[in-house]
Amino acid sequence: MPTISSNKPYRVGRSRTGLGLFATKPIKKGDKIIRYFGPILDSKKKDEDEIENKYLFELTNRWTIDGSIRENIARYINHSCRPNAESDVRPRKRKVFIRAIKNIEPGDEINYDYGTDYFKAYLKPIGCKCDSCERKRKKQRAEARAERQRLKEKAERKAQRKAEKLAKERAKERAKARAKAKSNGAKTNGVKTNGVKANGKMLNGKHLNGYSLTKASGKASKRASARTLHA
Repeated sequence: MPTISSNKPYRVGRSRTGLGLFATKPIKKGDKIIRYFGPILDSKKKDEDEIENKYLFELTNRWTIDGSIRENIARYINHSCRPNAESDVRPRKRKVFIRAIKNIEPGDEINYDYGTDYFKAYLKPIGCKCDSCERKRKKQRAEARAERQRLKEKAERKAQRKAEKLAKERAKERAKARAKAKSNGAKTNGVKTNGVKANGKMLNGKHLNGYSLTKASGKASKRASARTLHA
């Protein structure tokens, strides 16, 4: 880790994405924080134009700062979609300064927007990990969990209503079955059969209109014998 003079308002420290630059003193909005520097590359020279790394800071179509050298402390400043600093580019002087756009308190991480091209090339493929994007993802995850919970509770309520409806239908069917069974074992229009009273009469050789079928049959036989004798 590079050494930094104690009178500087920043230090290199651990960040979410690795190393980062943190304020050690209050930094006011508009203050110049640090210079971004390194060898100046000329795109018209093939060997320099072929240099590739994550610390190249383009000044113009021709000139680019190679900020990969260890002495360039500004290279530790991480990207943020909602930064507290910005790059102050001075193409003619071939210089870049990082300037505060908000009041920065001791302990705050210093960050600036790397720009659209860098974001698309390096950050978008892996997902931006700045505080702003992390908060956004955290909010989205919380909303997704809440939505899943809402759908789960809705499904449970629907299943409960369905179960209650089914239970009511089954109870109704059982009640009908009991009523039908009771009706089959009771009187039907006041009539009973198989030797039981039917409209005040008894069947199967028993009482019929106050007379015994057997006695009636005997009387009829006697009358028939008497008629024969008289004849």
